[in-house]
Amino acid sequence: MIELTRLNGKPFSLNALYIESVEAFPDTTITLTTGRKFIVLESEEEIRNRVAHFYKNIQVLSNPHLRGDNDEEK
Repeated sequence: MIELTRLNGKPFSLNALYIESVEAFPDTTITLTTGRKFIVLESEEEIRNRVAHFYKNIQVLSNPHLRGDNDEEK
């Protein structure tokens, strides 16, 4: 889960696995795979950072090849 803030200032948690897209209209709009939309105060870049951190915490990005690392296998 990532912590976000609605336009009215109320914080909420969102399961980042369901994020399909993040756009700025200029307000940042998150569209989920279900079609539901959330408008938040955070920037696109901040959301990308939080999602990446979330994925690393749940080890979705634990494979160096998925992370884009060029580690050679031993």
